Amino acid sequence: MNKTELVAAIAGDVELSKAEAARLLEALLENLTKALARGEAVQLIGFGNFTVASRPERTGRNPSTGEQMTIKASKSPKFAAGKALRDAVNAAA
Repeated sequence: MNKTELVAAIAGDVELSKAEAARLLEALLENLTKALARGEAVQLIGFGNFTVASRPERTGRNPSTGEQMTIKASKSPKFAAGKALRDAVNAAA
């Protein structure tokens, strides 16, 4: 399912226009992104948790030259599925 299909499904489920459903989805994703950028966790009961994990600076190798290089510290978003989501996925399988 891509974003257009998701918007259409949301619009059909809650009886909104596709434009309203698209704005709703955009607002959800924007607020989720802003919260994660602030380092906050987002917990959606029954769906899952979005968190931010920190990766420390480390030494790596340039694959083309083999030369050692420093890989900068970074933050990465993580998602852990909730029990209800895991159960729904496993029931469908």
